Amino acid sequence: MNKSFPLLLVLFSIFICGLYYGTVNANPNDTPPSFEEGFTEVGYKSVKAAVKEFENHFKCDVKLPEMLPSISFTHQFGRFFEDKNFNVNDSLEIRFVNKDIRENIFKIDIRPSKNKLNFENKLNLNGKEYTLQDGTKGIYFEDRLFNFIVFEKNNLQYMFGIYNKVANTETPDTLVRIANSID
Repeated sequence: MNKSFPLLLVLFSIFICGLYYGTVNANPNDTPPSFEEGFTEVGYKSVKAAVKEFENHFKCDVKLPEMLPSISFTHQFGRFFEDKNFNVNDSLEIRFVNKDIRENIFKIDIRPSKNKLNFENKLNLNGKEYTLQDGTKGIYFEDRLFNFIVFEKNNLQYMFGIYNKVANTETPDTLVRIANSID
């Protein structure tokens, strides 16, 4: 065997590796989006604007709770989602978040009662039924990431959720008090 063959093989390997070795240029002006921009990039806007879109779309008035959980929030965002394909998944999403304490999340999801989601099966899975001050029935249940209460009022289905890392033993009562704060 020729002694120069291994040398040629090594040189060829170095040449091939050199073709794949390139320079990556980073733009020093590229910065990640701000906390607020992260939300606006996925369609969130002010709560007032999102509520107005939902109300205009469904010709209804949305009542929001007067009370919130006793954890701190730095931002609130809203998003109206219109299901243009099936017209059954239209919803209003409102998020209360804290830029500095990422676990502080409270969310409100609202949809028309005619397109409500069914949570009756949650009662069989450690869920509990609560009665609000006006006699409305609500279902409280714990999910993987959030603890929820779901109820209907004014022809709308409301779902309140609090991130379970900040939830405590008073969470069901707190969510019921928040639900009762809607006029």
